[in-house]
Amino acid sequence: MAVTITPALLAALFKGYRAEYQKALDAALQETQWKKVATLVPSGTAGNIYPWLGQFPGLREWIGERLLKNMAAHGYTIENKKYEGTVTIGRTLVEDDQAGVFLPMFNEMGRAAAYHPESLVFELLKAGLTTECYDGQNYFDTEHPVYPNVDGTGTAALVSNLDVPGSNPGPTWFLLDTSRAIKPLIFQERTKPEITSKTDPNNSDHVFTHDEFVHGVRYRCNAGFGFWQMAYASRQPLTGEFYGKARAAMQSFVADGGRPMKIKPTLLVVPPQLEAQARKLLVKDENGGNEWAGTAELFVCDELV
Repeated sequence: MAVTITPALLAALFKGYRAEYQKALDAALQETQWKKVATLVPSGTAGNIYPWLGQFPGLREWIGERLLKNMAAHGYTIENKKYEGTVTIGRTLVEDDQAGVFLPMFNEMGRAAAYHPESLVFELLKAGLTTECYDGQNYFDTEHPVYPNVDGTGTAALVSNLDVPGSNPGPTWFLLDTSRAIKPLIFQERTKPEITSKTDPNNSDHVFTHDEFVHGVRYRCNAGFGFWQMAYASRQPLTGEFYGKARAAMQSFVADGGRPMKIKPTLLVVPPQLEAQARKLLVKDENGGNEWAGTAELFVCDELV
């Protein structure tokens, strides 16, 4: 039976589609896990500058004048990017009363919007071995500069938060300090993911030319790196030896001037192929002989495949 397409019908259809999108978005947001490793930072401009990176907060004895550190020296910027997802529905399908079959598609659009931050954050974590952070080195690197003076002067020592064997490197696993308000990564959000529609044939060239209605999600956001000292990457075998080495390295990190940073490795992030090794490492064996049991939470991240 043919359906007469009216503005009221299209408004009702879009209301239903939007409700399905929002229902799926809200449900999926409860399942996402990117907040385990990233801090949400709202954004009000085209991009945020993070001059405080490189300025791990701390106090010193006040002798003489205050020691002013140049925060502009670390002008790390995360530029917001635009993302979209668009679907079309043929006008004839609405006329033929088939519009309801598209509800699952809007459900999937909602899920995709909710999981988009997760994709950005964990793709960035993977890219940390080849992508620069605020100090000009790759986020995971063997030559992060740490200066002998609190004001960032002097000859820098080069510090590593990366362990890659000379031959036959394995899958990458990560040890992170997620115990603080600031997480190792940053998810920056300029807008919420919004869905809009073009359904008026009198005012939409696309509807007029293609005889189809357009529905799309728009999202402005991006991900970036926080303090490299809060993360360690290894491609060594996931054994007690190399896990212990990573923990010791992180707990030995100092800020400029030599102040201990009190890093606490709390989260072990592994790809699915390392789940078995990770569980053996972090769970007590029947004889209670596993010295690393309970030293970190395990997070098996399917984005790392």
